[in-house]
Amino acid sequence: MIEGPALKSIAVVRRGQAVGPAAQLAVVGAGPAHAPAAPKSLDRLLTSVTHEFRFADLLHQNHYYNWLILLGAIFVGVALGRLVASGLRRVGARLESKHRHFQALLTDGAAGPANLFIFTSLLLLGMSQLYLTAVLWDIVGKAVLLLTAIAFFWYLFNVVGVVELALKRFIVKHDTPITEQILPIVRKTLRIFVAIIGALFILQEVFGRDIGSWLAGLGIAGLAVSLAAQDSLKNFFGSITILLDRPYLVGHWIQYKNSSGTVEEIGFRSTRLRQFDGVLVTIPNSDVVNNSVQNYTRRPFIRRALNVTVPYDTPPEKVRQAVQIIKTLLASAEFRANVHDPADPQSYPPRVFFNEFKAESLNIQVYYYYRPASDYWGYMAFSERFNFALMQAYEQAGIEFAFPTRTLYLAGDPKRKLSLAVEGADGVPTEDGKQRAGARDPA
Repeated sequence: MIEGPALKSIAVVRRGQAVGPAAQLAVVGAGPAHAPAAPKSLDRLLTSVTHEFRFADLLHQNHYYNWLILLGAIFVGVALGRLVASGLRRVGARLESKHRHFQALLTDGAAGPANLFIFTSLLLLGMSQLYLTAVLWDIVGKAVLLLTAIAFFWYLFNVVGVVELALKRFIVKHDTPITEQILPIVRKTLRIFVAIIGALFILQEVFGRDIGSWLAGLGIAGLAVSLAAQDSLKNFFGSITILLDRPYLVGHWIQYKNSSGTVEEIGFRSTRLRQFDGVLVTIPNSDVVNNSVQNYTRRPFIRRALNVTVPYDTPPEKVRQAVQIIKTLLASAEFRANVHDPADPQSYPPRVFFNEFKAESLNIQVYYYYRPASDYWGYMAFSERFNFALMQAYEQAGIEFAFPTRTLYLAGDPKRKLSLAVEGADGVPTEDGKQRAGARDPA
């Protein structure tokens, strides 16, 4: 607890008796024998004030210069607090510009709490110039303790980012399995912890509550909640598994069951996936760790499997030429850089084979592996350029593409001449569909 004239004067003043500045200063020098009694809770003090407070007595016991000193102290506290806070923010910005992140965070985080602390100190100084009853001094002491505690825990709340920054540097330096995605969770957890500790301190020291029984009750309630929230706990531990195992990170393109898109957030309960049609899909983390996830971002290349088909009446020489045209295109300067690994040219090179006789066509199987895999739209543009180049090369070579249709060969087709003959009744072909003379009618 904060000790000062306002609090120590309680031990030497009868209830309802006004205390002046001289008496307060005398009490400050008192030893342990004059230690104050156990503080009352704030609600009891407020009850005592409602019964004993007389505003007319307060005005009568204090001169106008006492009130002027109080108002002056409040004004100076507000002005000085804002001035110091502004200066700390400017210093923090200057440190940040010099990449001194730790110092910048500690300095900038102190701006708001310093403002509140300076105001509280000047308020206490101004209140010490008034003649107040012991009950009112108790209330002033509680208020000062409340504001000081808020300023202290506010500063701790702000500088939690120091822990996050230290962990981030540790991850970068040692290449640990802890991903940076866990840092926001650490920051949120520490801030919640600081807020809870601050609230418990204020409840016990300012409001006089017994937090021991509260904590015991919270333990029993926590057990009941854990039994009722098993799914939420599964999702929480699932998020920890995801952040440690790192099957995917924020920004990765993944596919989970029928959902495919970019990971936007990995939370305590779920992973948020933005599909390419704009729909936001929320996936429970417990489901993710128990099922397979395809991560397209981490593939080393994008493989394309292409079937190039030519008609059955294509001569073998033309089929060989068709295969060679594809190999030549993929080895050309326009396409080679994206389908050959410069570090290891024999690692996944393009493959082209005449591999199959299909029902409607002769099939040429083409595989190539596009790099970099992160540039999906670059891969689409590359495939378009290759398709146009292949069409143009085949057209110049006189090679046609086949397609899954039934072809009817008709007489008069200059490319596919068809000879027709009509059989007579005896099965002997005749000219122009007429039977030979002497042929018998089967009837």
